[in-house]
This record gives sequence, C-alpha cells and structure tokens, in this order.
Amino acid sequence: TPIQVQTIPLAMEGRDVMGQAQTGTGKTASFGIPILNKVQKEQGLQALVLCPTRELTVQVRDEIASLGKCMRINVLAVYGGQSIELQLRGLGRNPEIVVGTPGRLLDHMRRGSIDLSGLRYLVLDEADEMLDMGFLPDIERVLEECPSERQTYLFSATLGEEVRSLARRFMLEPAVVLIE
Repeated sequence: TPIQVQTIPLAMEGRDVMGQAQTGTGKTASFGIPILNKVQKEQGLQALVLCPTRELTVQVRDEIASLGKCMRINVLAVYGGQSIELQLRGLGRNPEIVVGTPGRLLDHMRRGSIDLSGLRYLVLDEADEMLDMGFLPDIERVLEECPSERQTYLFSATLGEEVRSLARRFMLEPAVVLIE
C-alpha cells in the first residue's frame, strides 16, 4: 500500500517516522515488517506498540504475529479486560514484541512484569485517538521509561498540534509520510 511503500524504506534505514494515514491503509505492516526484520530472537522485549483500544491491540498483535509466523518471534498483547495472570504467563515467555493499551502497560510496569530498558523500537499507533481518549499522561509515563536510543514510529489519522507536540518531544527528526 502507499503507506508501506513510503514508510518501510525509511524504517529500515533506522529513521523515526511520523505517518498520517487513515485506518485500513496497511499501517500495521508498515511498522511490523521493519520491526520483525530487526528484532533478535530470544533477546527479550525489544519492541513496544501502544494502541488506544483492546480491539486494535488484538488486531495489531494478530497481524504482526501472522507476518512473522515463520520467524518464530513471540508477540504478546496486554490490555485491560483480559486476565492479568494470563498476561503474566505470556510475559514469562519473554516476548520480543508487546502490543498493549497504555493503562495495562503501566500496570505491568508498576508490577515489574514489563521492563522497557532493552527497548529498541516504539510505535504509537492511532496517536490522535489515544490523545482524544485522554491517554497523554499515561503515554508520557511510558515514554519516560523507554531508552532514549530507540527508533520511534507514530501513526495517526490526523497530525494536529497535540500529536505534533508529542512527536517533537519524543522523536528524533522524524521523516513525515502523508497519505491521502
């Protein structure tokens, strides 16, 4: 898709990418493919994808897992409304990629069940929606725990001032990809 054609080469170069594209344009593969190509098997948590809703969290997890099924990369979803025990067991298997909602992710960070110190890739998916839902304080807390040496992808249907402000604070000279 157009978003993938423009984003994947930038992501593979190691650039931070801020992409504007509507839902259903193939954004998940545009960050999922580069991340799957860069994470190292059995090296613990290296990539985190933040999503606004549990539905999107599950959808993104399923798509990344499907894209990487031959690679045997462990992709785990963490979100409210699902058994914390189930998630703790999943985290015990040292997933390379975690997809989650901000609230549940913070819960795991407080419990010490998720450690972001080895994180190399961070994705803010549907950033405008997360901000509209009031997740800015949660997102900021998560981002403050992430290593500064990382690659960040931000995807949004709109790039309003609040989204751009977030990008200025937490991204390094992002390439901007706009899809009609």
